Amino acid sequence: MPVSVQLLHQFTLLRPLPQELLAPLSARMGLREFARRAVVVSKDSAAQELGFLVEGRLQGVDFTVDGRSVGLYFVEPGDYFGELSLVDGKPPSEHVVAAAKSTVAFLDGAAARELILTHPPLAQEVMTRLAARVRAGAAQRTLLSLPNPFQRLCVLLLQLPQRNVQGHLEVDQAPTHQEMAIMINASRETVTRAFQVLFTHKVLVREGNALRLLQPDRLRDIAEGRADPPRA
Repeated sequence: MPVSVQLLHQFTLLRPLPQELLAPLSARMGLREFARRAVVVSKDSAAQELGFLVEGRLQGVDFTVDGRSVGLYFVEPGDYFGELSLVDGKPPSEHVVAAAKSTVAFLDGAAARELILTHPPLAQEVMTRLAARVRAGAAQRTLLSLPNPFQRLCVLLLQLPQRNVQGHLEVDQAPTHQEMAIMINASRETVTRAFQVLFTHKVLVREGNALRLLQPDRLRDIAEGRADPPRA
């Protein structure tokens, strides 16, 4: 399925490009649709493409040596993925799966590499993204080293993107319990029980798909080991 020029304006990476470059670029892109939990990019894939999420939600995941999945990051609409393989020419370092029914626009690797190398603002954006991924990976390793899953969950909640709503921090489109479970190396049941405790003690509250952090300082104290998790 072809990609319209108008659609390219919603992708943050491509916004600095002049209008005259968007038409030939759209001609080299194609749309693909993925059902929930479908593999969008396989870790074993030799193909190099830069993906742009049109709608839905994606998650980067990998697996431990004993077969347990580990969630690494999310891709939201307007964002891109696959930049690491464009830089080093190697297969992806993780799988990308559809966390919800998703539509993705793909640009072939040769065109994407040429585009980035010939436009410094795009190269700067990709370098900034790669640096952020390195920092996030370090934070993920620190999180997984904590022995208590409740503590790991509190760390994760504080790491999720937040915005201030009426004096409270809010996480929009919070991950599901299963998605958070694989990000902290715990079972979904463990995450669900921990949320029940946090809700009971008014540490946070769910509002639709969002989570409002009513007591962020208490979450931070638990995350940093200064306070014990509340009792059920």
